[in-house]
Amino acid sequence: MPTLYLIPTVLAEETAEQVLPTQVREVIGHTDVFFAEDIRTARRFISSLKLGKVIDDLTFYELSKDTPEAETRQQLQTVLEQNRNAGVMSEAGCPGVADPGAVVVGFAHRLGIKVVPLVGPSSILLALMASGMSGQSFVFHGYLPIDRQDRGRTLRHLEKEARQRQQTQIFMETPYRNNQLLSDILTNCQPDSRLCIACNLTAPDALVRTLTIREWKAAQPDLHKKPTVFLLL
Repeated sequence: MPTLYLIPTVLAEETAEQVLPTQVREVIGHTDVFFAEDIRTARRFISSLKLGKVIDDLTFYELSKDTPEAETRQQLQTVLEQNRNAGVMSEAGCPGVADPGAVVVGFAHRLGIKVVPLVGPSSILLALMASGMSGQSFVFHGYLPIDRQDRGRTLRHLEKEARQRQQTQIFMETPYRNNQLLSDILTNCQPDSRLCIACNLTAPDALVRTLTIREWKAAQPDLHKKPTVFLLL
């Protein structure tokens, strides 16, 4: 029976040696079929590991939010019929968490394919660990509404949930809209609420800091085009 490996990738370039265990390299070394959120990113990542694999000899299936599920199921069925192992790669971090990888994993369970998650960096978990906020009760919301009025209402609701439940609220934004999101957080949330900004995690210039909304207003960082996780409590 083939195995579907959930393969973590790096959050920051040129950090594989520091953040990936040897098992990740070993699995990639003997796997030649990959479901990837972004095929170009996956090819570049595998090449950077210098494992001696010929990239053009590998099979890549795109697994983005726009990929039809029936297409993914058929591709996995083909892998099963050929009795080949396969890997799932997110664009950054751990697959199946805040990315479309869960789709192929769900099909693997239905088809009786063994699923093996590998250890690696998760920006969500790393941000929570470093935030000083509740790790006993937390919710990840993914991306908030783009419309500023809707986003403002959502932020006020999340803040209310955080206060009533003592529950860390975690969310993110497309990097080029980070500064707009930060501005909306500072506008809509109470001065004494705590906000953690976790930016460029695992990179040499990583920023992880928890301050009150009042304190952030006095020292707003520039987060433009920098992968960032926001935590509110």
